[in-house]
Amino acid sequence: MKFDCSVDEEYDRGLLAAQAALEEGKLVVLPTDTVYGLAADAFSPRAVQNLLDAKGRGRSMPPPVLIGSPTTLDALAIDIPTWLRSTVEALWPGPLTIICRQQPSLTWDLGETHNTVAVRMPADKRALALLKQTGPLAVSSANTTGLPAAQTVEEAQEMLGGRVAVYLDGGPTASDMPSTILDATGTTPRILRQGAIALDVLHAFNNTIEPA
Repeated sequence: MKFDCSVDEEYDRGLLAAQAALEEGKLVVLPTDTVYGLAADAFSPRAVQNLLDAKGRGRSMPPPVLIGSPTTLDALAIDIPTWLRSTVEALWPGPLTIICRQQPSLTWDLGETHNTVAVRMPADKRALALLKQTGPLAVSSANTTGLPAAQTVEEAQEMLGGRVAVYLDGGPTASDMPSTILDATGTTPRILRQGAIALDVLHAFNNTIEPA
């Protein structure tokens, strides 16, 4: 099913359909502030495996987790340094993914995470509306491995087809630039993927961050 998010009635029906699909362990494609994302219930191992299978990706590349509020970070991660809290306070919602140590009480299975979790709060009102209904979602770029991430819902449909239950059409994305991925789990933080947030912006919060 595809829903046009530019039409209020379709948008509302699309959010309800997406929430229902995710609760059933199915996959949803949604717009974000970067590229289109492929979403699954982060707390359903079967749904996460479905996401990895749809992308043709192994467990060694676990998906990030999108959240609808900065306060959710503490429910997912531990040992968050003060500088990183200042960073996300300034740059979330936005295209910054941070890798932290995960809460040991979490019972999910995102893949071979080595007790870490990659977290982001996207700056997209449609994504945030869904996240506020569902809670944290495992979300990877909407594409099959080796192909460019979808910038339109049609591109996502071409690659993922019937493996996705609900497509939320938010129109073309503004950019093909992915989020910057910042690993904060080591002694020295480092960028794993340079994206929309530049290194000099991050250096304003911690000038020891190493480039990709």
